[in-house]
Amino acid sequence: MSHRPFPGRRGVLRGSLAASAALALPTALASAPAFALSGRPKAAWGVQAGDVTTDSGLVWVRSDRPARMIVETSATESFRNPRRLHGPLLGADSDFTGTTRLRGLPAGEQIHYRVLLADPHDPRRTGEPVTGTFRTASAKRRSGVRFVWSGDLAGQGWGINEAIGGYRIYDAMAKVDPDFFLCSGDNIYADGPIQATAALPDGGVYRSVTTEEKSHVAVTLDDFRGNFRYNLLDGPLRRFNAQVPSIIQWDDHEVRNNWYPGEVIGTGTPYPAGTRVDDLAVRARRAFSEYFPITGVSGRPDGRIHRVVHHGPLLDVFVLDMRTHRNANSANDQAKDPQGILGRAQLEWLKRELSRSRAVWKVIAADMPLGLVVPDGVEGKANFEAVAQGDPGVPLGRELQIAELLRYIKHRRITGTVWLTADVHHTSAQHYDPSRAAFKDFAPFWEFVSGPLNAGAFPASDLDGTFGPDRVFVKAPTVANVSPAEGYQFFGEVDIDGESGELTVRLREYDGTVLFTKVLQPGRVGQ
Repeated sequence: MSHRPFPGRRGVLRGSLAASAALALPTALASAPAFALSGRPKAAWGVQAGDVTTDSGLVWVRSDRPARMIVETSATESFRNPRRLHGPLLGADSDFTGTTRLRGLPAGEQIHYRVLLADPHDPRRTGEPVTGTFRTASAKRRSGVRFVWSGDLAGQGWGINEAIGGYRIYDAMAKVDPDFFLCSGDNIYADGPIQATAALPDGGVYRSVTTEEKSHVAVTLDDFRGNFRYNLLDGPLRRFNAQVPSIIQWDDHEVRNNWYPGEVIGTGTPYPAGTRVDDLAVRARRAFSEYFPITGVSGRPDGRIHRVVHHGPLLDVFVLDMRTHRNANSANDQAKDPQGILGRAQLEWLKRELSRSRAVWKVIAADMPLGLVVPDGVEGKANFEAVAQGDPGVPLGRELQIAELLRYIKHRRITGTVWLTADVHHTSAQHYDPSRAAFKDFAPFWEFVSGPLNAGAFPASDLDGTFGPDRVFVKAPTVANVSPAEGYQFFGEVDIDGESGELTVRLREYDGTVLFTKVLQPGRVGQ
């Protein structure tokens, strides 16, 4: 195995994480008026890095008041002769969050960074620095790549439970020592209030940290911002953010369960009747763009979430947005469907970028699965939320768009495609093969499912035979909405060997236990 270890990463974090602990309990700051605070600016919500490439990365922070963001970087944890960058002025218009892009970084090196928050009226007054680290992608194939993925955080009313270690799965992911974390969506549950207690089947009580913003569904911009702040109350998550950079996508619960553009909410819900989901989505997108370091995403409705992140010669990650450009949820059985789940422009972008990619492996990060049936039982209608609708015959509805993409990959002889997703709250591995399928004009491929991170776990979804999936592994509960205290929380690991080019997928439980392993060979159109 040629993947080089990350010397010093955990050592450099000891001091910064101790400082983070000293800045704990940011709830006290979350609603305090900035003008009423005294002392120096504080970054109690920690730091994050994101969308790291061979020579660049984004660093994020949140202040408790107006402040100038300053980032210092160094090749060593001593910060001798650091490089200093002056970032944005953090103010109320961004909820005191900000991101600074680091450019000109050396490839394949450990980058140590610290963020200082300076009083905008007196730059000499700075708060305690908050420190993080990440490794840039290597420009050399032999270095290898390792990353983890999952999704679905604080769902179904299961919040931060300090009695079980909070979001303990983040500690297990950190032990894998990944180059980055791919979050496949549902970073928050804006539609999922969290109460202080919830009953467990064994008669026990699940106790959650609570905040005002998480006591009801998110409607206002401040509500959505508060949902993102809620997760940052968790110690394991903040530690993880300081150690591992992220690639973030979104799905439905950043706005509302199973939402689609143009939807209007009726009566009998926690939302005001007649609420336009598009209005909620604008506020959610703005908060999403404020609370994660993501390339090219803004609070504007046209701010793109789909993108490709180049991680050296071994890996390109194609981040899809299967929410913003989709058509309405329906029976999904129409014979023509030009818009589909991606929209025409995103589909053409994906085909173009896949053709241009020279990476050995092309991970297609989908926020929803392809052949797993995900119903949308809104108002008693037999509608469907994802791609499949349970009809094993020829492609219909949104399947038509996926069929077009799979045909394109085969005929262009695009090698090394692997699909990763979350969403369904269990873990599984599906192999798709035209010999089993109603639609046969595609090359075999694998889809791996993981999650949830900290949410209710659910039984395995039904399969749709249109693309010939064979579920070779699954772990899921037999009843719905199993709490994180009872297990069934999952993440996946992808390890690409620099010498052989082999890609190994491991499906893991919340404590890191390996449940399933699959090794894929490089350079093949299908396998």
